[in-house]
Amino acid sequence: MWHKKRVSLNMGETEQRPTAGSRLGAQENAGISTLEHGQKLPPTPPGKLVSIKIQMLDDTQEIFEVPQRAPGKVLHDAVCSHLNLVEGDYFGLEFPDHRRMMVWLDLLKPIMKQIRRPKHIVVKFVVKFFPPDHAQLQEELTRYLFALQVKQDLAQGRLTCNDTSTALLVSHIVQSEIGDFDETIDREHLAKNKYIPQQEALEDKIMEFHLNHMFLGFCFCRGQTPAESDFQLLEIARRLEMYGIRLHPAKDREGTKINLAVANTGILVFQGHTKINAFNWAKVRKLSFKRKRFLIKLRPDVNSSFQDTLEFLMASRDFCKSFWKICVEHHAFFRLFEEPKPKPKPVLFSRGSSFRFSGRTQKQVLDYVKEGGHKKVQFERKHSKIRSIRSLTAQPSEQHSEVPKQSSSFTFGDDADAPAVQSCQQGKELKVSAEDAEQRRSPSLRKSPKEGRRVDGVVMATMEEEEEIVKDRTQQNRTQSQQPSTAGSLTGSPHLSELSINSQGGPPLANTSLSPNLSPDAKQSSPLISPLLNDPSGIRTDDEEEVRRKRCPADKAYFIAKEVATTERTYLKDLEVITSWFQSAVSKDDCMPETLKNLIFSNFEPLHKFHTSFLKEIEQRLALWEGRSNAHIKGDYQRIGDVMLKNIQSMKQLTIHLRKHNEILMELENEIKNSRKLETLCRDFELQKVCYLPLNTFLLRPLHRLMHYKQIMERLCKHYPPNHTDFRDSRAALAEVSEMVAQLHGNMIKMENFQKLHELKKDLIGIDNLVIPGREFIRLGSLSKLSGKGLQQRMFFLFNDVLLYTSRGLTASNQFKVHGQLLLYGMTIEESEEEWGVPHCLTLRGQRQSIIVAASTQAEMDKWTEDIQMAIDLAEKSNGPAPELLASSPPDNKSPDETTVDQESEDDLSASRTSLERQSPHRGNTTVHVCWHRNTSVSMIDFSIAVENQLSGNLLRKFKNSNGWQKLWVVFTNFCMFFYKSHQDNHPLACLPLLGYSLTMPSESENIHKDYVFKLHFKSHVYYFRAESEYTFERWMEVIRSATSSASRTRVLSHKESHVY
Repeated sequence: MWHKKRVSLNMGETEQRPTAGSRLGAQENAGISTLEHGQKLPPTPPGKLVSIKIQMLDDTQEIFEVPQRAPGKVLHDAVCSHLNLVEGDYFGLEFPDHRRMMVWLDLLKPIMKQIRRPKHIVVKFVVKFFPPDHAQLQEELTRYLFALQVKQDLAQGRLTCNDTSTALLVSHIVQSEIGDFDETIDREHLAKNKYIPQQEALEDKIMEFHLNHMFLGFCFCRGQTPAESDFQLLEIARRLEMYGIRLHPAKDREGTKINLAVANTGILVFQGHTKINAFNWAKVRKLSFKRKRFLIKLRPDVNSSFQDTLEFLMASRDFCKSFWKICVEHHAFFRLFEEPKPKPKPVLFSRGSSFRFSGRTQKQVLDYVKEGGHKKVQFERKHSKIRSIRSLTAQPSEQHSEVPKQSSSFTFGDDADAPAVQSCQQGKELKVSAEDAEQRRSPSLRKSPKEGRRVDGVVMATMEEEEEIVKDRTQQNRTQSQQPSTAGSLTGSPHLSELSINSQGGPPLANTSLSPNLSPDAKQSSPLISPLLNDPSGIRTDDEEEVRRKRCPADKAYFIAKEVATTERTYLKDLEVITSWFQSAVSKDDCMPETLKNLIFSNFEPLHKFHTSFLKEIEQRLALWEGRSNAHIKGDYQRIGDVMLKNIQSMKQLTIHLRKHNEILMELENEIKNSRKLETLCRDFELQKVCYLPLNTFLLRPLHRLMHYKQIMERLCKHYPPNHTDFRDSRAALAEVSEMVAQLHGNMIKMENFQKLHELKKDLIGIDNLVIPGREFIRLGSLSKLSGKGLQQRMFFLFNDVLLYTSRGLTASNQFKVHGQLLLYGMTIEESEEEWGVPHCLTLRGQRQSIIVAASTQAEMDKWTEDIQMAIDLAEKSNGPAPELLASSPPDNKSPDETTVDQESEDDLSASRTSLERQSPHRGNTTVHVCWHRNTSVSMIDFSIAVENQLSGNLLRKFKNSNGWQKLWVVFTNFCMFFYKSHQDNHPLACLPLLGYSLTMPSESENIHKDYVFKLHFKSHVYYFRAESEYTFERWMEVIRSATSSASRTRVLSHKESHVY
């Protein structure tokens, strides 16, 4: 049923019939007007009202009643007011004229002079101006309407692209409309709704992409909210060649059939749907038309082969004039600072058209939205169960932000089967029975091996935090988890998987977890109910805690010995990744040479065998120490130095194997480079859940473990007085392990750099020779680069000879595409905050190119300045400039003063996909991506400190708004906390990247009345952890602080020099 709304004008005042909302006391929003602030509509003589039917972008129709003499702007403003649309200038009203040609409603002319038979005409409200970057759209409602336009263009065949891009676009539309993936619901929905022509052929690919929206990196999580889906949809669409393009048939001078189009950048020429030429606004001097001829007069350019004036022939004068008007409007909207003033009327006669652009320019719209204070207004999504609340509070948009910030309060359609869902504010809890979750599981998904592999490491599609533990779906855990689910804390956010989930078994299905980032679906119970939440034994009571504490010794030496045991368990599991899991994968496929197999496994198997017996001996000693066996003789066994001395002396015989690790790492990387089959095997292995770190990291674990032994023995010797019975053995063990570390330390530093270069190579596109002798990695991180579009987020990689800057592509692997390089030889750094008016701004002047970058904080700027200056000094001491790095991109020879615009197109994406066939397809949870999403950086020194600061053990965890404490086995490594149900598990259930987090103690107001509790928080995401003793509390604080706050280079180097290796 159509909604009728009457807009009557009397002496410039707008008067509306009371609506249902106004009768109930709801405030009416005046929407946006194209008039200046405070200026009223021009007086319009009262007259007969005429009804005009408007078709909205969601295919609903509204009837508006306006005076016959009213100009077109009155109708346009009435529609924007009805929608509560603040950024209405991007939209226009389109209708078929008497020649059945679609034309835009002129805002200055009277409506009735344009629409001759309003009763028989349906006017369409559609997007008219497509901005270059959808991040400039600051309202969620605006982005939603743009997403509807993209959906409409896909259905009508206007937005043409390859099958992969089409399927990806439709998957985001489906995610917005029905929420998270469920195979049955997806198939039904796609059968009922046709988004593209010949949709059936792409249904499987659409569903595959839709499934991917529930995964981050190697982990299972919740999907996207409608707002997030809109943003991602526009992010993909804006790069397509046909985005926002309306083709106008024409012929060139030779009579060849072509199509003309206009965009924010200028006038485009197409042959079919392929762009063959473009004329930037900066190159165009004048646009005109003469009868059927459309004329483009270009500015003189000595380097151009084009004639001064280009001529195109169109079907008729009316077609030609219509296209000319559209070009004039696009030029004014995107290029002018303010609305052009009307020309004075000539006294005698006029020459040419008096048409001019009417309305705000894009700059005026952006300024208006930023400066005006707008209240939060709800709007309905016709095809979605979810009602979104958009924030109308004007805030400057962050150019580098990839994801919309959305205040979310979700309600659902009527559904008897829908679970009771509480508010999705951060930290709220969702209660779903484990039985319901089991019933919702899709058998077909469990059986699909192809999709099963994608579950292990799917693209990171969202960018902030979530807090969940996933249900472990092995039969063993099902039998352990028959109790009804306790409340599991679910907190969402739109920006990076905070607690990334890794489920066991087949691909998990859609869930009802609610967050401002991930789409809820009221019809499905969540399968994300962890056994940690379901299993009563996973929740430790205070009484159990007291009994356990009284039973355990209170001596600090005991907890040091216990740290040896807990970290040894993790180390043994890491060795098994190579000796068991990787060896099994290699044996199934004859792609690795026998010599390399023997080199790897003959050196790792003796280590695994030795450390298995070593761990057994340590656990036996701890059992005696705790009095769990032979309690009457435990007095002589309350020490660990003798066990460490005996085993470290035996370990010296294994040094021959440790020295081979450098050779192993290099030979494996060389063989991967030469063998596509082996590369595929290693890539697939890295997608397995047991390989929770890059594969080559596990090859360095034995050398890292020696450093851990050394640190542990240092703490033990510092704790013991000289007359202690265990002091002598402990000091002797420290001397032995220090000697081993000193012998292998230099080799380990080279291996870490080599491993890091190869890891970064997997994250980069467009570079061939990253790993070359003499190149050293120094720092990576996110900075904003000043270009023609303003500040844009870029990922920078600093080496000892070159600085690379990249942007994250939309490839299946989320890799970073190299945009340019700056050789450090001859580079200078200048602080340019005052010159550009950008905080924390630097100008990097190279010999051939200069760029302006800005850091997120002063501390980040200081780190980059220090490291870049150090790298410049190193480059100056070298023999000269480094070799060229970029594999396919030509060097950027623009002058320092020239503003640059980074252009990306569908061709770039297609080329990237082709070049990625041999690359790792899913790299969404690496340190590089964490730095990108957290807008921070890490250096090689930070990586080295992280290697030293590894820890394992049991912790109790509590979310901000939950009551119980959950016992988890936690492994801290590589700037992340990995969570397991127990130390016996082969792979983590979830991980929490800590870069950017703050580590503090809970305050009194937080009511955490427990000992040894520390707090981790990032923005609104808060976690509490409890340790079992003062020693373990201090150790966890120490190692986590190393990840959450990187030290300055000067202080770290002085700290390093104090160690004797």
